[in-house]
Amino acid sequence: MTDITDASGYAGRAEQVFTPRSEDELAAILARASSEGVPVTIMGALTGLAGGAVPKSGWAISMAQFRKLDVYPGKARVGTGVLLRDVQGAATTSGQFYAPDPTENTSSIGGNIGANASGSRSFMYGATRRHVQAVRVVHMDGRITEYRRGQKVDFDVPRIPLPRTRKHSAGYRLEPGMDFIDLFVGSEGTLGVVTEAELQLLPAPGEILGGVVFFPTEEAALDAVDRWRPTPGLRMLEFLDSRSIKLMEQPYGAAVLVEMEGDAELDMTGALEDESWFGSSAADRERFRQFRHRLPERIHERLRRGGFVVLATDYAVPLERNRDILAIYRSVLTQNFGDKFVMFGHIGDAHVHTEVLPETTQEWKLATDIAVELAKEVVAMGGTVGAEHGLGKRKAHLLSIQYNPEQIEAMRSVKRRFDPQQLLGQGNLFV
Repeated sequence: MTDITDASGYAGRAEQVFTPRSEDELAAILARASSEGVPVTIMGALTGLAGGAVPKSGWAISMAQFRKLDVYPGKARVGTGVLLRDVQGAATTSGQFYAPDPTENTSSIGGNIGANASGSRSFMYGATRRHVQAVRVVHMDGRITEYRRGQKVDFDVPRIPLPRTRKHSAGYRLEPGMDFIDLFVGSEGTLGVVTEAELQLLPAPGEILGGVVFFPTEEAALDAVDRWRPTPGLRMLEFLDSRSIKLMEQPYGAAVLVEMEGDAELDMTGALEDESWFGSSAADRERFRQFRHRLPERIHERLRRGGFVVLATDYAVPLERNRDILAIYRSVLTQNFGDKFVMFGHIGDAHVHTEVLPETTQEWKLATDIAVELAKEVVAMGGTVGAEHGLGKRKAHLLSIQYNPEQIEAMRSVKRRFDPQQLLGQGNLFV
C-alpha cells in the first residue's frame, strides 16, 4: 500500500501506483483494471484542495511522464503531466501568452483541465475550458480518442441549469448539442483519462500595470472594487480582508490586487495610494503574485501544524450579491470563531474564499458544518458551491445542494456511458 496526500492534507492509500510513459501503456492498465474490477484514481501534481487525486482504494495512476510541450503560433500541444508554470514560461519565450493562472502554478495541466481551474486573470480571460481546443482521452475500455473543439456529443443529454455566476466548476456541464471538450473539462477524472491537450495561446499583451492597493478598511476596498470592475483592460481584481492582511504582517485594513492592460486609470478614492505598491515589470508582477500566494501558504502551514485538513470554501455568487454574501460570511464566522478566519480571493468574479483557522477539533468540526450552511445561502442567491477547485471527494456532498436528484442522476447516466463499472475516480463528485 502507498500513502498519498494532496495539498489540503487529505490522505488516502493506493494498493499500487502506476506511472505509464505512453498512451498504449496507460490503455493497457485501464483495460486490466476494467477486467479485474479495480478502482482507478488519476494523479497530477497533487496540488489540489478537494481530494480528487487522492485514492481511497484500488490503483493510482500518475501522469507525471506525459511531458510533451510543443509551442506553435496560437497554440501549444501539452502533455497533462506538464506543470502550468512550464506552459506559461514556454508561451512567454515564444512571444505569446497562456491566459489561465491558477494561484498554484506548480499544478499540472491535467489537474487544471479536470477542475476547469481558473485564477485571478479569469476576470478577463475566463477559466481553463475557454482555452482548450482539443483533448486526447484514454477510455476505461482502452480506446484512445482525440476530441476537437466543435465536435458535438453523439448521445442525448439534458440541459442542466447553470448558476448565475461568472465561474462554475461543480458537476458536469450538460446541454443538448454540447462539445465533447466541454464534457471532459471539469469532469474531475471521472469520465476518461486526458493525456494531452491543445491549448490556445494568445498574443503577448503590451504594457501591464500591476499593484497591491492598500485600504484603511474593508468597506473602502469593496467600494473601490465596485468602481473598478467595469474598467477597460482590467484583468485582475483580488481581495484580502483585514485578517488576511494581519496574517501577511501588513498594517492595513484590506488590500486589492490589480493588473491592467492598456492606459486606463483607476479612481483611488479611499485608497492608501502612497503606501501601496505598483509596478509594470514582470519582476514586479511576480513579486505581487508571490505576496498573494504566500497567504494560502501561511494558512495551510498553520493548519498542518495543528493537524487539520485545509477547509477552504470555493463558493461564488452573482456579481450583484457579492457584498451580501461577504456580509453573511463575516457575520457568521465572527460569531462562531472571532478573528480566527480569513476572506480572500477573486472578488472581481464575486468568488471569495473563506478559511477558518481552528484551534481545536471541535472548532474544525463546527467549521465543516457551517460551510454546508453557507453553501445553502450561496445557492439560494443563484451561486455555485464550486467555482474553480472542483468538488473531488472532500466536497462531493455539496453537489446535492447545487442540483436536485434528477439532475445528479442525469450526470451519473453520462458517467455510466463512459465508465459502466464506475471505477474511474471513485468518490469524486458523487457520494
